[in-house]
Amino acid sequence: MNIRGIRQDLLTLLLQMGRESHPNEFAGLIRERDGIMEELDLLPGTIGRKGSASLFYDMMPLDTHLAGSAHSHPNGVIRPSDADISFFPRTGRYHLIIGYPYRKNDWHCFTADGQPCELEVIP
Repeated sequence: MNIRGIRQDLLTLLLQMGRESHPNEFAGLIRERDGIMEELDLLPGTIGRKGSASLFYDMMPLDTHLAGSAHSHPNGVIRPSDADISFFPRTGRYHLIIGYPYRKNDWHCFTADGQPCELEVIP
């Protein structure tokens, strides 16, 4: 699966979730359609706290359209931590980090091994 973009409305939702959950982290899974990230799945039992968020992997959908994950970094550092690098391969190939103060450019996409990845924002 090659991801080439993210829908603007999904990105707007993720930035809003960062603002609303601050100072706690949030985490969710991203689904794609035709190479475009389009939907957010919030798993039952997800816990967000200051400095971390955790998912119950048993609650992950069996879905071939799972692109990866999205989570926030309330500290504003928009690069993967060591914990993120361990988490990423379990949830897909592409991962969004949404950073404080959650403005339109306060996010980045990374591959499962933590390398930066460019995404087009699609209206």
